Amino acid sequence: MGRVTICGLDTSTLPRLNSTECDALLKRINEGDSEARDLFLRANMRLVLSCVGRFSKSQESADDLFQVGMVGLLKALNNFDSSLDVRFSTYAVPMILGEIKRALRDKTTIKVSRSMRDTAYRALKAREKMVEEGKEDPDIMEISAEIGVPIREVACALDAVSEPISFYEPVFSDGEDSLELVDQLADSKETSDNWSERLALHEALKNVPERELEVIKLRYFDGKTQVEISKLVGISQAQVSRLEKNALARIKEDLM
Repeated sequence: MGRVTICGLDTSTLPRLNSTECDALLKRINEGDSEARDLFLRANMRLVLSCVGRFSKSQESADDLFQVGMVGLLKALNNFDSSLDVRFSTYAVPMILGEIKRALRDKTTIKVSRSMRDTAYRALKAREKMVEEGKEDPDIMEISAEIGVPIREVACALDAVSEPISFYEPVFSDGEDSLELVDQLADSKETSDNWSERLALHEALKNVPERELEVIKLRYFDGKTQVEISKLVGISQAQVSRLEKNALARIKEDLM
């Protein structure tokens, strides 16, 4: 990364740390060393700057976004657990980006209710926690269960505060540190309409009795014929047909 001046800061003067030096500073920080803390924060200002670059199309000044990103960096440092097998940069980037996105959302001309913003924030924090605990791809249903909020409310809240930013692109690269952020809360292959339909269908399937649900899954998710299903579950084709019709009628009623 070349020389950049932002907020009066010449980035070419910032220190660079390798992984060993980073770990040593974190240990000193945990012991209360304020000088180590200041050095560590200065060394990671490039991380903030790289995140700010992801919002180059924003009308907000880069200086303002940098200041907000530094708040995210501070929060990441205050909450980072060095005993976990996670690099600080991997942990910090989502928190820096989240802080910047929240600041941008607060300034948007499209007003979102406080309760909806709170729900979205809780959902995003829950996802971060689940990823940190080893859950690679927490989906919206798992997030809903984690925070105890209905799926529809979580979906609406996340949709209301979402930014058109791809997390499949690299967000940081600095020598041996190279990573990309994947946000699983949205699927670019899904439209908002069929996403809502899938959520509604998921809710409707919860009301289908277990026997009928088994037939529906085999028939429409596994692509089995009624004859194949009858052999698999040990009932007649006529019974399979009746269970399928009952299930479809129940689902249709719930979706109307």
